[in-house]
Amino acid sequence: MFVCICNAITDHDIKETIAAGATTMSDLQAQLGVATCCGCCGELAASFLTASSAQNTVAAGINVQS
Repeated sequence: MFVCICNAITDHDIKETIAAGATTMSDLQAQLGVATCCGCCGELAASFLTASSAQNTVAAGINVQS
């Protein structure tokens, strides 16, 4: 699905960028251009970062992705 209509950025693009190491909204803006025009997609784009960090848990001091 398109997240950013202005720059034709999809949820898949955002997920790939996060998987490649993006951890902040600034990372997504710099690498994809998401939320750099009208800004309407900013909240949805940021939700992918939140969802990604929620999937990571720490067990015995080791970061484990589920």
